[in-house]
Amino acid sequence: MRVDALNGLDLLIPSGECFGLLGLNGAGKTTTIEILEGLLEPSAGEVEVLGMQWAKHAAELRQRMGISLQETRFSDKLRVIETLQLFRSFYRQGGAVEELLREVGLTEKARARVENLSGGQRQRLAVACALAGDPELLFLDEPTTGLDPQSRLQLWETIRCLRSRGRTILLTTHYMDEAEKLCDRVAIIDRGKVIALGSPRDLIYSIGGDHVVEFELPAAEGGAPVEFVVSLETLPKCSSFRKDGSAVLLTTTDPHVVIPELLRRLQEKKLALARLIIRHASLEDVFVKLTGKQFREDEMGSN
Repeated sequence: MRVDALNGLDLLIPSGECFGLLGLNGAGKTTTIEILEGLLEPSAGEVEVLGMQWAKHAAELRQRMGISLQETRFSDKLRVIETLQLFRSFYRQGGAVEELLREVGLTEKARARVENLSGGQRQRLAVACALAGDPELLFLDEPTTGLDPQSRLQLWETIRCLRSRGRTILLTTHYMDEAEKLCDRVAIIDRGKVIALGSPRDLIYSIGGDHVVEFELPAAEGGAPVEFVVSLETLPKCSSFRKDGSAVLLTTTDPHVVIPELLRRLQEKKLALARLIIRHASLEDVFVKLTGKQFREDEMGSN
């Protein structure tokens, strides 16, 4: 049976932009990025990277781009500085190895063997190797998956520095907060197609509200009755609503209007309130609104 991993996907990414590809396992993110990197050949369509095509300009493209895969395997017995020296030798031009170490925060680990690095340090080494040729275009395929919070934030800072220096970055990620903080624009991919494209702020506004009111009823009462949840459609200033487990989420531009009316209806139905929070809408809310799916760590994996 033929399976189309991508189906009519069309992207145009200008120079100097940090662009994010978002989607669940199987959405087509990694297939997209591997075609752009020249690792896979498309079955149809046209692919142009830095104004060139892989079939005609493969050697030149490899000199002008850097790639950090989901998982990069290094020789454990090599030292960090030796690993970078090896990668730097592959390129005609690029920065000094010592400068690359400073850029990713690994100067103090220069003489350490790769086998003694933490997961976050290995990821930063992978980014340093991707930068060895001073690339115009940088591919980062889920660079922070599996990292502890501190290592994740350190890598974010590295990416921000690269972005401030005008590098073009294509980032795939499962983390919505990561895309919101790092990307100029994002594309949400589902079943091989782009279903939303724009800046994080514009996409969040597109769902009809920049706030989410989330509430739960006591577990002993079995959660919110279905008929009550359905009745929320008529709440003033509520653009959408959905259930997420035992919680009910309302999207709105005016929480100060929605909340009093919600409390009035709960009191009218003699329903107790166990939890109520107000938060800003996020890219995850956009994804759920568009596809009915939700990003969860147990759904992660290559695609």
